[in-house]
Amino acid sequence: MMRIVSILLGSFLLLSTVACQSTNLRFPSAPIGPNEKSLGPTEATSTGIMLFGFVPINQNTRFENAMNEAARKAGGTRLTDVTISEQWFWAFVLDGFIFKVQGTAVGNK
Repeated sequence: MMRIVSILLGSFLLLSTVACQSTNLRFPSAPIGPNEKSLGPTEATSTGIMLFGFVPINQNTRFENAMNEAARKAGGTRLTDVTISEQWFWAFVLDGFIFKVQGTAVGNK
């Protein structure tokens, strides 16, 4: 009996959660200026959720949050050589979007 319940629960979870991922996209950016220095590679992610398909949670700010977090983690003010990707997942009551940014942090000299 327990085995049947486990199989049914596992099947329900598998069928109610689906995910996929985008390809990486590279953005051109301004070169490092004479008053700036490269601080090295950095990355960050930010997740947004659409609850019940129409209630946004961190949906509108996930791009900005990830960019700012990546620069802040390295002690920089901006990123150059930016590459982004996104993962999506769907569950029974929500859709999730995980935005990932990678780049080189740039700071003032």
